[in-house]
Amino acid sequence: MYIQVDERKRTDVLSTTYYQYNLDNLDDRLEQFVQSPVFDKKYSFDGELGALYTPQRTILRLWAPTALSVEVIVYESLYRKEKKRHTMGNGGRGTHELIMIGDYAGTAYKYAITFPDGKVVETVDPYSYATTANGERSVILDVVKTNPKRWGARLEPIASPVDAIIYELHIRDFTISPTSGIANKGKFLGVVEQGTLSADGDKTGLDYLKELGVTHVQFLPMADFSTVNELKPLEQYNWGYDPQNFNVPEGSYATNPYQPEVRILEMKEMIQRLHDAGIRVIMDVVYNHVYLPKLHALEKTVPGYYFRKNTDGTLSNGTGVGNDTASERYMMRKYIIDSITYWAKNFHMDGFRFDLMGIHDVETMNEIRIALDAIDPSIIMLGEGWNLNTNLPPSEKAVQQNADRMPGVAHFNDALREAIKGSDFNSGNDTGFVTGKPFMEGWVATNLQGGAYYPASRGNYKTPAQMVQYVEAHDNLTLYDKLKISLPWDDEGSRMRRHLLASSFVLLSQGIPFIHAGQEFMRTKNGLENSYNAPDSINRMDWHRRFEMKQAVDYMKGLIALRKREPLFRLRTIDDVKGHMNILKADYQIVVYQLEDTEKLYYVIFNGQTNAIDFDVETGDYRVLIEDGKTNVDEPRIIEGLSRIRVEYLSVTVLVKNK
Repeated sequence: MYIQVDERKRTDVLSTTYYQYNLDNLDDRLEQFVQSPVFDKKYSFDGELGALYTPQRTILRLWAPTALSVEVIVYESLYRKEKKRHTMGNGGRGTHELIMIGDYAGTAYKYAITFPDGKVVETVDPYSYATTANGERSVILDVVKTNPKRWGARLEPIASPVDAIIYELHIRDFTISPTSGIANKGKFLGVVEQGTLSADGDKTGLDYLKELGVTHVQFLPMADFSTVNELKPLEQYNWGYDPQNFNVPEGSYATNPYQPEVRILEMKEMIQRLHDAGIRVIMDVVYNHVYLPKLHALEKTVPGYYFRKNTDGTLSNGTGVGNDTASERYMMRKYIIDSITYWAKNFHMDGFRFDLMGIHDVETMNEIRIALDAIDPSIIMLGEGWNLNTNLPPSEKAVQQNADRMPGVAHFNDALREAIKGSDFNSGNDTGFVTGKPFMEGWVATNLQGGAYYPASRGNYKTPAQMVQYVEAHDNLTLYDKLKISLPWDDEGSRMRRHLLASSFVLLSQGIPFIHAGQEFMRTKNGLENSYNAPDSINRMDWHRRFEMKQAVDYMKGLIALRKREPLFRLRTIDDVKGHMNILKADYQIVVYQLEDTEKLYYVIFNGQTNAIDFDVETGDYRVLIEDGKTNVDEPRIIEGLSRIRVEYLSVTVLVKNK
């Protein structure tokens, strides 16, 4: 039954008076109603929600249109018993408000919500900005007390997203190894310790990031998640894709999870020190689902509203984890935008990576872009634009095929990834360009051009800044493990050359390059495809392997330096790509392109054959910047009168001459 709303009624349509003759199947009717456009039209609310603190008073405001009444439970202290309950008043458009006079900073609270069927539910505030340990109670926050010393303005905007070189890491993985030399293992502060050395004497932590030369660090989820006990974090491991409180830092990464302000302060200190080092921060955000809907504050507050349903009433499950949030609904969209802008403004975030972005709708992503542009137009938005089986029309999905309608949003380019190394499905047995799969050259070359000449049916990109170029991420097999599984008979030397060749494509392509932490030293997880809850022994950074793979690390450092130094490798428009980049060859396991401007001419030659090749170039005096698995950006080999260059097997050669 569809509930019609009589706009002439001045009383709440969800009052017991309205339902006194229609109590049969009330839960079903309420659910149909809250999912209807009529509900959004009548109850959408544009004001601030949550605990609005000043030293003189705090306003608690909750959006709960289907509630008969709401009480605020105030506790004696953070972890002691209930002190008092206050009944909230009607704030209009489905909101409930309570004004508390005095300084309530640090006060723990929850809501007790009574629904028309008499059910009473206790929940934390969905707009919590601070909580007790494990997110069990909301806490009123004085934001000023969580700002580090010297906490000032944002960094100056970057000119273009293509100037970014993104390095994806997990806070615990990066710091937990006993050989890392880091004191605050598994913590925000551990990431930015300085002067740390591995057991082999190599730089670790912040000094290592600076040595690599990456511009942005993308952290796996840092917001509060459900699957690690903050009080005993070493007893479990998780990547963090199990959202609990979307606006609260994860307590297991804090030195003291009991005190709500500590995790906030320490996350900000980490960000500040990274910024001091010239490294920007991208936050991996997971608004597409929650861990357990029935136990989450969103569902407890407005049952049936925040989650997408199928026509048979079951939860839509495009995420594959049991639920999809309904970003197309007004207040879910508002929630995401409010959360993103909170992190951007209060934590000076430089970017957001949207997990399973294809679950979200195009309009929501564009509204987020507008909100971030008002803060800093250079804040990067990137995400997984996969076409997932969620209950949303294809034209509304935030997927690669609709990229033209989201001009300020970048998408992970899985096409380049698979063309280079093969699909990660089928147990990782598929091969790609670097592992000898035939007829991949043309598709590789197409994907190197940042959206130029790209088939709209695969990805409707309008600028290179919409393509995130990568071959490895936290998901699926590491590149090294993939190569080992797909070519088990390969010798180790050849495997290492294939690895360097694959990584070279990422940093020598148009778009935004993305590197997984440890990719530069051929990280392995012992063949485990999905290590989301595997122990530290599998997931942690192996700093001794970094020592063993010094040549590979130096090679990646050289590629990064070349890309940062030469604007031709990071062209900003498709017209620029068409005007300055030219594919010369794409067959027989060889891909060659030119880059040129009025002053210089580059040749970039990828040799996927297992033997050396010779390639003809325009005669001239060349500087050879990259060859045979080595980079020579600062002191290149100079060849005068060159007309043909030898390119060693399974390698890339980059050479340049002045015009």
